[in-house]
Amino acid sequence: MSSVPEPPQPATATSHPFEGDPVFDLHLGGKMRVAATAPLKDAADLSLAYTPGVALVCEAIAADPSMTQHYTWVPNTVAVVSDGTAVLGLGDIGPSAAMPVMEGKAVLFKQFGGVDAVPICLDTTDTEQIIETVARLAPSFGGINLEDISAPRCFEIEDRLKEILDIPVFHDDQHGTAVVALAALKNALKITGREAATTRVVISGAGAAGVAVAKILLEAGITDLAVTDRKGVLHSSRGDLTPVKKALAEMTADKTGRTGTLGDVLAGADVYLGVSGGTVPEEDVARMAPDAIIFGLANPTPEVHPDIAHKYGRVVATGRSDYPNQINNVLAFPGIFRGALDVHATSITEGMKLAAANALAELVGDDLSETFVIPSPFDERVPGAVSSAVAEAARRDGVARR
Repeated sequence: MSSVPEPPQPATATSHPFEGDPVFDLHLGGKMRVAATAPLKDAADLSLAYTPGVALVCEAIAADPSMTQHYTWVPNTVAVVSDGTAVLGLGDIGPSAAMPVMEGKAVLFKQFGGVDAVPICLDTTDTEQIIETVARLAPSFGGINLEDISAPRCFEIEDRLKEILDIPVFHDDQHGTAVVALAALKNALKITGREAATTRVVISGAGAAGVAVAKILLEAGITDLAVTDRKGVLHSSRGDLTPVKKALAEMTADKTGRTGTLGDVLAGADVYLGVSGGTVPEEDVARMAPDAIIFGLANPTPEVHPDIAHKYGRVVATGRSDYPNQINNVLAFPGIFRGALDVHATSITEGMKLAAANALAELVGDDLSETFVIPSPFDERVPGAVSSAVAEAARRDGVARR
């Protein structure tokens, strides 16, 4: 009996323009590939995996589309979608240049959540075209992870896709950052003896991450919150606010009457959380409350350098891996999608995000200290703890289908 030949392997260049650089060497040929899960060693295997056997599965799905959850890759596969307009700290570099980051995201999904992910970089920045394209691709996936799409378009794209689709849609730049920041803040509040309801928080940055962080902090019980952009505190008396910023102002500074510059609202503040880039003057940091909590999350340069932050703050976090307390999205998104996919959730709710943050915070346990308020991404407990908490919250919120 003849056997199916081994598949040819892609050619590997013997040299490349940046040969010898370890980063480029690692990226040679990309960071991921597709691997078959079905054996194809002989004609019998071929008849099961492809024609004629596959027709039976197609007919079953045509009769009952929910069968895709059993007989295709859909329930464990996520699309990682970007238009390349807000890539890491690089900004608008376009879809082709964004691909290495999206590949990296897909690798993280697999490594930390056991989720298969496909990077998709779209050659358009038009909101309507992005929404239409993703909606048309959606039958191939169990979830959509939006990535590195600039504000304010990212808000409308996510909101409209959530309305259209009955699968989880999650903009990680917003919600992943928010979940991990909240988890770290919960533990920082414990260390400094503060309660959420009486804590004064200032967020610099009103883009994707800033808006999501503000919303999740409000959900978690923070009541005194000011969000700033380059022109100062967001409040409704400003005539230059976008609809997103105006809505945020109504939920935050409008309720406390806070106005002015970032420096004005930092005076006496308990918490600073930066997701904006730029630099906060040391004299403004010095005016914060005693035992301040300072999270400067811009990469690669935090808004408040850790050396300065430690002069005035008790708990300091950054987005960098070379300092303690790294606020890293990889702690959140793989487990969140794992939990959502496991219960075939129709969406990712605020309750599911809060559950993920609580699970992360609780993992620190008795090891809690000023330099350890959030688990390491390599803590093997993280994916299971987050996914279990998210799945339970999905059932509680009524969005689980199994």
